[in-house]
Amino acid sequence: MVHGYGIGKLDVSKILRVNVSRVRLLACLVMPFLAACGAEPSGQVAAEPVTYTCCEAGDVDRLYQPGQTLTVHWTVESPDPGATPPQVELTARLTGPFATIDDLKAAAEDTHAVSGLATFAAAPVRPSGTPDERPVSTIVIGPEAKPGYYNLITSVIGDDDTASGASIVRVVPRT
Repeated sequence: MVHGYGIGKLDVSKILRVNVSRVRLLACLVMPFLAACGAEPSGQVAAEPVTYTCCEAGDVDRLYQPGQTLTVHWTVESPDPGATPPQVELTARLTGPFATIDDLKAAAEDTHAVSGLATFAAAPVRPSGTPDERPVSTIVIGPEAKPGYYNLITSVIGDDDTASGASIVRVVPRT
């Protein structure tokens, strides 16, 4: 007999089996609902960062002449309107001329300096990140620029990393 309850050993095992069965049944009913309830995130969920990329197609899909200005319109992407913009520096430079696109690509892959090239650079841009901001880099193509293909190299320089890209721009003789 279980002390003080007036129940024998056989009775206790029956009670336990019934209670275990009820707990299993209850678990089967409740578990699907608990699975749908995820844990609340601890702290604030990080917003998607603001990103800057180069450039609009019209910036590079045209012919330039010496003395003209190449305007690089940076594309700003902010998936979350409340995202804090990163502190970055946007740079752009134009290097050439190359006789062919293949020469330009080969030089870009080679680590050796190529003689006879000119580089025209834009002043670095430090965007504030305000909504609807449209950062622009301007590169004045020098009047002494020779005709050919030029490598437009753009970079987004942050505290921890740098992302760069390249496009091909063609400079033609002045008319």
